[in-house]
Amino acid sequence: MAQNRSGRTTGTDKKPPSTLVRARGIDELAQRLLQVETELNSNIPTTLWISDLHGEGDRFKSILRGRFGVLYQTCREALPNTFTADKVQYLVKIIRQQHYITDISIRMGTQDVILCLVQILKYKLTNARYDIDEILMPEFRDTISRLLSGLGVPNPIFEEEIISSRLITHLCHGIRNVLLDRIQVLGDVFDRGPQPDKIIRFLSSSPYRRIVDYVFGNHDILWMGAASGNRSLIAEALRITFRYDHFEFLERLDFDISVLESFATATYPAERVTGNFKARTEKGRSMEKALAVIQFKLEEKTINEYADYQMNSRLWLDKLAQMLKNNQTEGLNDTYFPTIDFADPRELSKEEREVIDDLVSQFITNRKLKRLLGYLFSTGKTYSIYNDILNIHALVPSTSEGEFDEFLGRSGKHLLNFIQTTIERVGNNYLEGKPQDPRDQALFFYLWCGPKSPFFGKHAMKTFERYFLVDKATHVERSLYWLQNLEKPQFKATLLNEFGVQRVVYGHTPIDYLKGKHMASDDGVAINVDGGFAAAYYNRGHSLVQTPYQLYGIILPTPDEIKEAEQKLESAPLDIELIDEFLHPKKVKDSQEGKKLKAERDQLMKKITKFEAEMA
Repeated sequence: MAQNRSGRTTGTDKKPPSTLVRARGIDELAQRLLQVETELNSNIPTTLWISDLHGEGDRFKSILRGRFGVLYQTCREALPNTFTADKVQYLVKIIRQQHYITDISIRMGTQDVILCLVQILKYKLTNARYDIDEILMPEFRDTISRLLSGLGVPNPIFEEEIISSRLITHLCHGIRNVLLDRIQVLGDVFDRGPQPDKIIRFLSSSPYRRIVDYVFGNHDILWMGAASGNRSLIAEALRITFRYDHFEFLERLDFDISVLESFATATYPAERVTGNFKARTEKGRSMEKALAVIQFKLEEKTINEYADYQMNSRLWLDKLAQMLKNNQTEGLNDTYFPTIDFADPRELSKEEREVIDDLVSQFITNRKLKRLLGYLFSTGKTYSIYNDILNIHALVPSTSEGEFDEFLGRSGKHLLNFIQTTIERVGNNYLEGKPQDPRDQALFFYLWCGPKSPFFGKHAMKTFERYFLVDKATHVERSLYWLQNLEKPQFKATLLNEFGVQRVVYGHTPIDYLKGKHMASDDGVAINVDGGFAAAYYNRGHSLVQTPYQLYGIILPTPDEIKEAEQKLESAPLDIELIDEFLHPKKVKDSQEGKKLKAERDQLMKKITKFEAEMA
C-alpha cells in the first residue's frame, strides 16, 4: 500500500512506469493480433476486374452503377437457400431503386424487407473492415447499427410506413456502398475515348480510391512517358488524341495547341492529307499528320541510339525519302511530305522543333495533367498479386518455345520488377520536377510499343505502314507467343510457380464472344478481361467478378443496350460465364495474403509472450 503525506496508506499503489509501458505495449499488440485473426477468418473480398476502359468515362460510370451483376450474387449468398429467385430479384430491384416497392406476387411487407436488407448488409460487413460512418448516412445510423447487432429497436421502425420506407432507403444506400470490396483495374484508361480524365477522377475519388488497385496498360505508359518529357511519345499521345478529334479533352487540361495548329494547318492543308488518317475535322487531320511525321522522326533517333531495342523494322524514313526522291511512289497513298529532307529524313525542320519544344514544355509543367498522372505514378503497378491471382495488363514476355523471354538481361518476374523500379524513379522525378535520365525516358518508348514489352506483346506497331502504305499485308501487327503458350500446361506451371499464384488475369487483347470465344481457358487458370470499351474494337467486352462463392465473367452490354435500359429505369442485360464455384466460402487464411498475415500473427504472439515473461 502507498502512503500519503499524513503517513496513511492508500489503496492506489502506483506500478513502476516500466510495468505500465509494458501493459500498454501488450494492449497494442493484442489489438493488432485480434485484427489479424479477424481478417484471417474473413471471406475473401468481393473483387471486380475491369480493363481497357480507353477514355469511355460515361459508359464506365453507367456500368459500374449497375455493379456488374454483383448485387444479385450478393443477395443470393446472403439470404437462405429457401429464398426463390423471384424474391431475390425483388430485393435486388428495391436495392437498385433505393425505395420500397409493392409486389403482390411476392407478398413481402416492409418489416420483411427491412430484416432481409439487414441480413444482406450484415453479410457484407461481417467479412470486411469498413468504417460504419462512411457507409451509412447519419440519420438512421444508430438504428441500423442496433439491427445489425440484433438489439431491439423502437416499434415505429416497423409500424409507421413513412419511417419504414426511409429506413429501407438508408439500408439500400449502405448495401450499395459495400457491394464491391476491391476493384482491380488492368490499365489503359487513355486514348480513343474522350474522357480518360473522368475515369481517373472517378477511380481516385473518396468512395473508390481505398478499394482500387491499378495495373499500368501500354496506353497509360504512353502518357506517363510523354509527361516525363519523352519527345516522340508527346507527339504520339497528341497524334492519337487528334486522330479522335478530342479537342475538348485538351481544353479541360488547359493545353494551348495554337502553335501546333498554326504550323499543321499551314504545312498540311486537309486536302493534301490523303493517307489513312482518321480525324473527322480538317484541323484534326492536319494536326494528326503533322504529329505523325514529327513522331516518326523522333522515334527513329531513339531506335538508332538504343540498338539493344532491336526495332530497326520501324525505320521507314530513309526508304520514304528514296521513294519520293526517285518518284517511285506507287506503293504510297500519300506523297506530300514537305518537311522531309532527302539528305537527312530524320532531321526536324525549324518549325517542327518549335512545335515540339512548345509541347514538351507544356507536358512537363501542366498541373492538371500532373494531377491525373500523379494518381497513376503513385498508385499504379507493373503487375499485382492478390488472392493467389497474378494481375497484368497484357502478358509476361515469352518465346515460341514456351520460356520467359529476355530483355535487357532480365526475364519473368525479375524483368517486371526492374520495369516497376524504373517507372517509380521516373514518377518521382516527374512529380518533384527533377531532371530525367534519358535512358529511363527511352525505356518508356520501348514499353509502349516494343515487342518484348509486358504491356504490348506484338512483333511491331505498324503505325507508319497503316498510314501510308497501300499494301494491307504490311499493316498486320502479329501477336507474339503469350496466348499460344497459355495453352501449354508446362508454360502455365512455370508462370504460376514464378509468381507463386494459381491464376493469371490479363486484358489488352479483345476477344469476340459472339464468335464462340471464352474469357477463361478450359482449366480456368488464364482469364482475359479486356473491357472492349473502345468502339474501334467490338464495343462489347468483358469484366470479371470473384465473390467468396463464385468466380464468373461478365459479357458487358453495348452503349445502345445501356441507353435502352436507362430509359426503362432498369439495369442493362448481362451475360454470365461461370468459371469456378466454391463449395465453401473462400477465406483470406487460405490465400497468399493469409500466409503473410499468419507470419505477422506468429511474430505478434512472440512479442506478447516476451512482454508477459518480463512482467512475471
